[in-house]
Amino acid sequence: MRTRILGAALASAAALTLTACGGGSDDGGDKPLADVSAAPKKAAITLDTPKTKPDLVLTDTDEKKYELVNATKDRPLLLYFGYTYCPDVCSTVVADIAAAEKTLSKEDQEKLQVVFVTTDPERDTPKRMREWLDAQGGKDIVGLTGDFATIQAAAKSVGIFVEKPKKEKDGSITVSHGAEVVGFSPKDNGGHWIYTTETSKDQYSKDLPKIIKGENP
Repeated sequence: MRTRILGAALASAAALTLTACGGGSDDGGDKPLADVSAAPKKAAITLDTPKTKPDLVLTDTDEKKYELVNATKDRPLLLYFGYTYCPDVCSTVVADIAAAEKTLSKEDQEKLQVVFVTTDPERDTPKRMREWLDAQGGKDIVGLTGDFATIQAAAKSVGIFVEKPKKEKDGSITVSHGAEVVGFSPKDNGGHWIYTTETSKDQYSKDLPKIIKGENP
């Protein structure tokens, strides 16, 4: 598989990277070709205008209906769009968040909601997502799959670019998607913060206690 930076999406005048992952098989490894972004001095990008939480209804890894708005109401939420066949970018982001969550108190761990929405629903079955999330250390992370158009619209509503998976002439599959994590406050359910792929486990560990309280990191 291969990973390349396609360009930048703007969120409140902040440049955010986009990632395209593709590969010749279902279980290959991504290799970054370029990175045009620079790590921000501060991990969190605070948005001037909060994003509205997507009214998203999909299927979780238990194959049950999951309503994002109701399930995460008044709770701190990290929302990420990615897919399981993209280990170089997506697995790193998910593993860092999962590791950072473990540094929280048990009470805060129970409050925090982390939701992973696949951008490759044809291949990412509930069973595969559960196994993959668990392998990244994210046993508490909710994995969602379903109709691609629904997923794409939800991503777009929070400023995340998602393109339909494309099968290349050589048989590989390219999945282009924004690689940012959106943080939602428990105070107003708005998406106030953006984290890029440059955010480390330690930076998440530092910021999460504030996000859980609905405070700017």
